Amino acid sequence: MTIAEYCVFASVALYLLTIVPIKWLGFRDYDNSKPRDPAFYEDGIRARALGAHQNGIEAFPFFAIAVLLAEFRGAPQNLINELAVLFVIVRLAYVLTYIGNRPSLRSILWSVAFIINVAIFFLPLIRGYLPI
Repeated sequence: MTIAEYCVFASVALYLLTIVPIKWLGFRDYDNSKPRDPAFYEDGIRARALGAHQNGIEAFPFFAIAVLLAEFRGAPQNLINELAVLFVIVRLAYVLTYIGNRPSLRSILWSVAFIINVAIFFLPLIRGYLPI
């Protein structure tokens, strides 16, 4: 497996790890028979963790497809790996700023992660112009 493929798994782990600690920390209020109860997520940090979790679910498919497409279409693997690692790092910072209630920085990080994802997606198109 490539580093980029491990980053696809890391992306899944990241969005899972944004919500699990919130449920563990709020175990007294959390009812596992109603895991999507909106009342549990009314608290500010819980609501932000849920938002970061949901955004991770939304970002994952494009990232996974971009990585696999770039690999299958013969883009330079070292560049795919570097961009994938950068994507995971930026997404981690995004989650921290989301939970930490830093909306402006969060939006900037979301944009940066999206641009990285688009770059991975279009690597096969521009591979002829890239040094190998």
